[in-house]
Amino acid sequence: MKTAEIVQKLGIHSIYCGYFYVIYGTELAVADERYLLSITKWLYPEIAAHFDTSYSKVERGIRTVVNICWQEGNRKYLNELAGYRLTRKPTSGEFIAILSEYIKMHR
Repeated sequence: MKTAEIVQKLGIHSIYCGYFYVIYGTELAVADERYLLSITKWLYPEIAAHFDTSYSKVERGIRTVVNICWQEGNRKYLNELAGYRLTRKPTSGEFIAILSEYIKMHR
């Protein structure tokens, strides 16, 4: 399953900038899991450079889509991706890690 399909199934759609940031960030993390070791120093700047935007816009955009997913999205599917029942909203880094690990396991 493609990253975009997973993100859409979570209830996140392309009307949000964070949609594109999450997809690109997840694909970077799938290709090189070292991005997950330092979300703020490596991943966000790489996403910002790719989309010609600022680090803070990337951070806010991803945080927004995580909030939307948690409050209005398909939380049951998010739990399925994580492999366990989430008791709190994941951080942006945890969210991308959940997506990237799921994709790596189901290639």
